[in-house]
Amino acid sequence: MRNLKLLKSLQCSELQGLGSPQCFSVRSDTGSLLIASQFSVVEYNPQSGEVVSEASLTADGYLPEDGSGLVVGLQDLAELQSACLATAGGDVVLFNLNTSQLECVGSVDSGLTSMSWSPDEELVILTTQETVIMMTKEFEPVTEVGIHQEDFGEKFITVGWGKKETQFHGSEGKQAAQRKIQDVQPAVAWDDRKPRVTWRGDGQLFAVSAICPQTKVRVWNREGVLQATSEPINGLEQALCWPSGSLIASSQRHPNKHSVVFMEKNGLLHGDFTLPFTKDQVKVKELLWNIDSSVLAVWLDDLAAGGDGKLRSYQLWTVKNYHWYLKQSLDFDRDPLKAPVCICWDPEHPLRLHVVTHNWTSFTYDWGWTTERSPGLDVTDDAGVAVIDGDKLLVTTFRQSVVPPPMCSFELRLKSPVNQVTFLCEATRTNKIAAFTSDGQISIFGKVTAPQDDPLAVRQLLWLQDELFFAVTSGVLPNSQIEVDGVVISVVYSSQTRTMALQLEDGQIKKLLWCPELSVEDWLDSSGCIINFPVPCIQTALCCIGGTEHLLGLTERSHLYAGDTELASNVSSFAVCDDFLLITTHSHICRCLQLSTLTLRLQVALSSDGGQNDETLRRVERGSRIVTVVPQDTRMPRGNLETVHHRALVLAQLRKWLDLRFREAFECMRKLRINLNLIYDHNPKVFLENIQTFITQLNSINHINLFLTELEEDTTCTMYPRPEGSPSQTQPASGQKKVDVVCDALRTAMESMDPNFCLSILTAHVKKTVPELEIALQKVHELRKPPEAAGAVSAEEALKYLLFLVNVNDLYEHSLGTYDFDLVLMVAEKSQKDPKEYLPFLNMLKTLEPNYQRYTIDKHLKRYRKALVHLSKSEEHFIEVLQLVKEQKLFSEALRLYAADSSQFKLSCAYAEHLVEQQQAEQAGLLLWRCGEPARALQAFTSCSSWRNAICVAQQIPLPPDQLALLARDLAKLTEQRRYSEAALLLDQYAKIYMHNRQDITETNLKPALLEVNTQKGFLETQVATFIRHRSRLAVVREQKEKARLDMLEEGPDCGDAELYSEASSVMSGSKYSQSNSRISRSSKNRRKAERKKLSLKEGSPMEDRALMHAMSEIITAVDKMREIHGLLKALVLFQFDKQAEKLQLAYEDALQMMEGAVPEVWPEGLVTGPNSTANSIMASFQQQQQKPAALQQ
Repeated sequence: MRNLKLLKSLQCSELQGLGSPQCFSVRSDTGSLLIASQFSVVEYNPQSGEVVSEASLTADGYLPEDGSGLVVGLQDLAELQSACLATAGGDVVLFNLNTSQLECVGSVDSGLTSMSWSPDEELVILTTQETVIMMTKEFEPVTEVGIHQEDFGEKFITVGWGKKETQFHGSEGKQAAQRKIQDVQPAVAWDDRKPRVTWRGDGQLFAVSAICPQTKVRVWNREGVLQATSEPINGLEQALCWPSGSLIASSQRHPNKHSVVFMEKNGLLHGDFTLPFTKDQVKVKELLWNIDSSVLAVWLDDLAAGGDGKLRSYQLWTVKNYHWYLKQSLDFDRDPLKAPVCICWDPEHPLRLHVVTHNWTSFTYDWGWTTERSPGLDVTDDAGVAVIDGDKLLVTTFRQSVVPPPMCSFELRLKSPVNQVTFLCEATRTNKIAAFTSDGQISIFGKVTAPQDDPLAVRQLLWLQDELFFAVTSGVLPNSQIEVDGVVISVVYSSQTRTMALQLEDGQIKKLLWCPELSVEDWLDSSGCIINFPVPCIQTALCCIGGTEHLLGLTERSHLYAGDTELASNVSSFAVCDDFLLITTHSHICRCLQLSTLTLRLQVALSSDGGQNDETLRRVERGSRIVTVVPQDTRMPRGNLETVHHRALVLAQLRKWLDLRFREAFECMRKLRINLNLIYDHNPKVFLENIQTFITQLNSINHINLFLTELEEDTTCTMYPRPEGSPSQTQPASGQKKVDVVCDALRTAMESMDPNFCLSILTAHVKKTVPELEIALQKVHELRKPPEAAGAVSAEEALKYLLFLVNVNDLYEHSLGTYDFDLVLMVAEKSQKDPKEYLPFLNMLKTLEPNYQRYTIDKHLKRYRKALVHLSKSEEHFIEVLQLVKEQKLFSEALRLYAADSSQFKLSCAYAEHLVEQQQAEQAGLLLWRCGEPARALQAFTSCSSWRNAICVAQQIPLPPDQLALLARDLAKLTEQRRYSEAALLLDQYAKIYMHNRQDITETNLKPALLEVNTQKGFLETQVATFIRHRSRLAVVREQKEKARLDMLEEGPDCGDAELYSEASSVMSGSKYSQSNSRISRSSKNRRKAERKKLSLKEGSPMEDRALMHAMSEIITAVDKMREIHGLLKALVLFQFDKQAEKLQLAYEDALQMMEGAVPEVWPEGLVTGPNSTANSIMASFQQQQQKPAALQQ
């Protein structure tokens, strides 16, 4: 849905030469024109208007001096720095562009009719009236064959379908089988009868058209071997062109129309399009594809005035969706001197066309692709897109319909072909269209004349107000005008800020002020500096980024600029809509960015892939481009059209509606499948304060039910994050969960508004985090009463709806829990249950006493606590109570239900037995002691070493002194638990074992124990030796790893991780461990075991250095815990063991000093070490220390 928009045109009339131009070519390296006439060849620079070089063709006799000579071909040869031209007399001449010398490289006595070079300039085809001559670029003959071949060629294919009489003829009917083959008509009278040569874009094949006696097209390969010959075609004309595609273009005159036809390389017709002329109105002189085969130029001569060909015109055609569009029409003056004689596409710029007239005037036109869309920003804009198709405007209003081209919403037909179209830039009236036609008329449901002397004199047309147009022209218009120093290639206008920006061909940006008078000034930034584009841009738009107005521009190389700042380098199209910038990239992504929060550092936003819930990002089809933007929509072409509701645009509109316009927001969310939780999550406070407005606006039970059933977690934290800079909304401080808050609020509001919301009220009960099914069933039961209001929901309907929300078996169980048998029967009848299953059970329940009945129901529903409550009210069922308590471990609940009597005694004993089984003997002993079982309590206390409670119970029984002493001796086994002081107290006070005045104990027990100091000393020496060994090994390991790191730096100095090798082992080995552990779900004990396995002290292990440091840290911790030897040293000195004390003290002091001195060596600066550090903390500090060198390198 794109049009060709004229960016700039250049007219040069300074060149004057003898005769008239006959052939011309464009130099690819300099852009200058090579023009040959019947007298000379000239290199001319249209930018400067200067003649670069010139040589006479008559001085050396290549052409006659009387001007009757003819140049049949001219080609620039960039590799040879020369131009090759061929004359009708048969000479092939090289024109040296550096020395301006002519050299004849060959001659054909019979004369030449055409010359054509291959695209790679390796071969040249010369034709006479009867032969085809192929030569190399050194002008060595390759082959010479006759044009008129009898053979079809090598690619002849027959499918064996039999005779014409037996074939299927489709819509032509059976009469086609009897129709006689018409004789092929000869060529038209105005045909020049000269052969035409055209190369395929890849240079592997070329086609030659010649008359014999009708026009035929023959296809040859690079070796000069005939490949195929076209079928006889009536009315086939002289024009011939083969693009980079697979189809050859020519023209054909039919009895009732004039067409451009396409042929395959085997010569068969394959498609066409009709020219907008009658049969004998024009002749097609030439067809020319541009360099990328996107535009076909058709050169037409008028035959209406007796075949004098006074009117010359060019048409530019493009194709999309198998439909050919006429995009531009260039009608030249009837003056023969101003009529064009040569036309050529630029070899470097696909949309640049060069034209030379009889009077040596040259025209250079530069077009660009553009999408003409209406500029409206509100709902009054229909989002119209206008497509030019000859004298028709195909208008599609995307707000009402999405119609793929070439179809449209409606057509506007004009009297002349349309060259430009524009929409009115005035707010609320942006649906009006103006068209500028090739005859110089501006049509707005009427006409405004814009006089023009040259074709396409008026360009960059903008419709600003009802009677105010803006245009760029190289001439003079009768209305207000201002001269701009430079060539304007684009104009853009913002209806919001009323700013108009101009872009010149060198990238300069100008601001046009048109109130109160026209003036042009430089585009300045906030600091007063002049802002220009680094390179010219093919698409521009005005927008505000961060509160400052910027001019955005997209270049041919996909770079997006804001003034002189590059925003992105991978952009295929962009559009500005209200406060959003939409961008499509060549990586098939559409980004929708909010301009108010955007900065000029757009590269960072585009480079990030975004999270799963990034609303600014959307994947699109390969090659998608933005056509237009409607509020909440973007539409992009992928052959046809794809309607895309970009999440960022949709959410931005929803956030505006969700303040109070709940109806519009709900319909949009339901249509586009936006999670309905956003209605509440956007602003919980506003929703709860206006909950009755929400219900009133929706006014639909189904919609309210849909909202309730979708309630879940806060979507603004997961699915739809809030935009940056937006205020965060606080949740209600009630402590309830969100689902419960919304359900309760809606239920309360609906109960106070209208009884017809019964189904929604049931939904609110069921949807809560703990479904209130009993309450919902009770409400259904209440509906069995005759309804008071008309249209009220019946109990049957309510129950059927409830069964839709809840599993029928669950609902049956909950109905049974209401103890209402009528409700149970009502639910059971709706279920799939067999009455034989539930009726006997219900009949049995009806025969039971009420409390026992409810106990039975609760036990059946596994509601054991409720069952216990009901059963405790029947004293005759205490045995069942005790059994239920034991089975379901409901001892605490049972003790609350019974007073301090015999029943509680039995429950306490049962509870105590249960506690003993659970290894909680002390609590069991307390219960037994409480309920008067001191003997069993004593046994429980003794088993758990609760000696104080045991002594108290023993004294309460009371036990005889000898048994009490025996009990104390048994309890004195506390020494096994290292509770020596308590064991001594028991033996002293209750076992009556007196240890006082025993001087012999010092000699028999204390001194031998002190002499065991050698054990402490041996342990200390072992720890020191192990520490020294680990320390030495650590130095060796670190040296090896430093050497490995240096070797790596020598091999690859750019390795960013090389510094890590000084402190870490092989990354590959380390990653193996991490991968194997990550695949297995381990318990915390097993994970710690796996971590310990990593720290192996085996030499050469991946983490040997870390393991050594971990082992030395444990040694330091163990030695630090030996500080208790201070008391041992005092006792040794007291009993005159001075030598032993001295040796132990020196050994401990040496060990501490050695380890303290080794700390800086083992643990570099910055590591957390010491006796109070754990292995994990030391390892974490060590890893941080490793990362510092890498951070310093970055």
